[in-house]
Amino acid sequence: MAASTVSFLASSSSSTPITINIHPKLASSAIHASISQNYPLASKIIVKNLPFSASESRLVKEFSQYGQIAEVKLVKDEAKQKSKGFAFIQYTSQEAALIALESMDRQLFDDRRVFVELANLRRSDFGGYPKTSGPPQEQQKVTKDDVEE
Repeated sequence: MAASTVSFLASSSSSTPITINIHPKLASSAIHASISQNYPLASKIIVKNLPFSASESRLVKEFSQYGQIAEVKLVKDEAKQKSKGFAFIQYTSQEAALIALESMDRQLFDDRRVFVELANLRRSDFGGYPKTSGPPQEQQKVTKDDVEE
């Protein structure tokens, strides 16, 4: 089986493409994941201390230079429809989110210092809180006496 290759530009200012070889079994699941919009963990960031005049289009313009954005959600007060000063940005890859976090944390955005962090998981993500598996449980051994022939 031949490996699939994916090429992309690291940033909009770069003209050198980055090529990644993907094992054929993983290539189909990667395509499926992008179609079903199941984004990887740590691909959503929260931007805090935004100016109240910030808009979703302005956030897309500024943060899209670090990778492909799937969704921007500027949190607004429901009654007044005014920004609460923070937003969630969902990237299509974990790498893009981490690059944006490292590049924009504690930087000025419309003359205001913003703080960028990875967003916490919500209860609805993955059907509930992530669960740890703990130590493996002992399994009962099946002997020939237990098996009916």
